[in-house]
Amino acid sequence: MSHTTRSLALLTTCAALGSAQADEAGWSLLSRNYFLHNDYRSPSGSGQNYRQEWAQGFIGEVRSGFTDGTLGVGLDAHGFLGLKLDGGRGRAGTGLLPRDSDGRSESDYSSAGAALKLRLGETQLRYGEMQVETPVFDTGDKRLHPEYASGWLLENTSLPDWRLQAGRFTAFNNQDNSSTHDDFAGYGASTHGHAISLAGAHWTPAGPLSAALFAGQLQDTWRQVYLNLNYRQADWSLDGNLYRTRDTAQASAGAIDTLAWSLAGKYRFGAQALTLAYQKVHGDTPFDFVGGDSIYLANSIKYADFNGPGERSWQLRYDLDLGALGVPGLSLMGRYVSGRGIDGRHAPAGGAYVGQYGDGGRHWERDIDIKYVVQGGTAKDLSLSLSHVSHRGNAAQPGDDIDRLYLIVEYPLGGRF
Repeated sequence: MSHTTRSLALLTTCAALGSAQADEAGWSLLSRNYFLHNDYRSPSGSGQNYRQEWAQGFIGEVRSGFTDGTLGVGLDAHGFLGLKLDGGRGRAGTGLLPRDSDGRSESDYSSAGAALKLRLGETQLRYGEMQVETPVFDTGDKRLHPEYASGWLLENTSLPDWRLQAGRFTAFNNQDNSSTHDDFAGYGASTHGHAISLAGAHWTPAGPLSAALFAGQLQDTWRQVYLNLNYRQADWSLDGNLYRTRDTAQASAGAIDTLAWSLAGKYRFGAQALTLAYQKVHGDTPFDFVGGDSIYLANSIKYADFNGPGERSWQLRYDLDLGALGVPGLSLMGRYVSGRGIDGRHAPAGGAYVGQYGDGGRHWERDIDIKYVVQGGTAKDLSLSLSHVSHRGNAAQPGDDIDRLYLIVEYPLGGRF
């Protein structure tokens, strides 16, 4: 059986599930067409002047309800199929498609997984492969194929305004690989041979203030604490994030002692909004993380995370909702982030971060996004996103000088059983 036939069978199997109790049961199918072009303006380590791939993906999910009784039982399942539309050997490596032994983009790839779920009152336990969304471990969804992690996740909502979470994950499925035994890599740390554990709480009362507190541990690498405070009042909002990371046990990435924080203020006026943010990293190593979205700092954006050792950065962002100007569904975003003060000379000897950064590192990034979502008719919820990213920096920071163009077309379908 070919890869494509096998992938279609996986999606069909997922669509056939969901026959448990109708409570919370449903299905979804997302068609994602993704074009990504990278133009390197500085010498690339791979020797490629540009990388370009175009691919079509289908992401299917089925969520069963729970069986009757004190202990409810259910199943969530997902399947993925990715097809190459364009991308030769000299242009591979954007992260949309896996590469074969010759460095060429694979013509197709697929994955499937499921998680058993149990419910007792307001407590739910999921065990298996799933997407995870917490501030200390967050599987990303930035390319064609979402990231997944295998393990268990416990959630409780019995306390008013509180959501408690705890989990542990031991296997990982990356964005450009169909293997469930892949690894997530950070700036020096990796999940290779290491589990990641987490516990924390979100507090979201009806008033203007909300908060979150989490702790995470990458086995034999680091322990991390995260704190968030958010204040909203009329057209104003203020969001603060803080991470404290220290090495633990065998310290597989070396000695780590990092404090990273950001503060972002946003003001809305009519159809427009302005955001101003500041971010600072204290320590001799970068603020590191595993999982594509496991960084909730304000200046972690499309290409750069502005998380170098000693780095300070600021952001100016502008948003415009053209729906208020007579074009419903059309939005525009532009932002600029500048980072400087990077000093990697004092990275602990023998650690994973030695030589990554020099002295006086600085860089900037400019992002422009245009998005349109169809508001009605047969194509309702069809979205088209066009993004352009430019990044420039000096030799004391590791990011490439690059211009990147994204074009993403998504069409979601879904329903309930």
